[in-house]
Amino acid sequence: MPDALIVGATGMVGRAVIRHFGATPVTVLARRKIDGLASHHRAIVAPSEGWADIIAAEGPAVLICCLGTTIRQAGSQDAFRAVDHDLVLAAARGARAGGARQMIAVSSVGAAARSGNFYLRTKGETEDDLAALGFGRLDLLRPGLLKGDRPGPQRLGEGLATIAAPLTDALLHGSFRRYRSISGDRVAAAIVALAGRAGSGVHIHENDAIRALAD
Repeated sequence: MPDALIVGATGMVGRAVIRHFGATPVTVLARRKIDGLASHHRAIVAPSEGWADIIAAEGPAVLICCLGTTIRQAGSQDAFRAVDHDLVLAAARGARAGGARQMIAVSSVGAAARSGNFYLRTKGETEDDLAALGFGRLDLLRPGLLKGDRPGPQRLGEGLATIAAPLTDALLHGSFRRYRSISGDRVAAAIVALAGRAGSGVHIHENDAIRALAD
């Protein structure tokens, strides 16, 4: 397993990624302390403004990015973009400067730079900008609705969607299967399976591919 650094480790997927690494040590970069982090992992707590320089200095082989918020949580579209685009790109540039060969990032199903939806357009632009950085290998995971226990305030809309997910998923077939819900734990397992994988280029992983990697 190559040397990996994780950003976005305080969220549901990020925490699960750390669990799935098991006894393999990883470096975790966060804005606040992560409670319960095992002693064999290394934590760096620092303001996000300095993350690019810190990541470059650390020089990980793999950058794992689980950063993500919602417009409601962020408070505005600008604040949302500052995290889901700007901070992701800053971390990625730091990793490239430090010689990282691979980046693995959690995006969203439907991400497209030309989307009329602000959220999906931002995700798509982020994907395109990451691809332009020239990582040896870039893995972009596009899950649908993420299920699982989230730290922090309950998201009402996602809570209702999760309740309806069994029925909704059963109606999604063919090319629409990619919109099915998936647990954050399975996404995390797929991320760990991808860490250090051989090959080059940009790889998009949607629902079925994520499940196959996790299994």
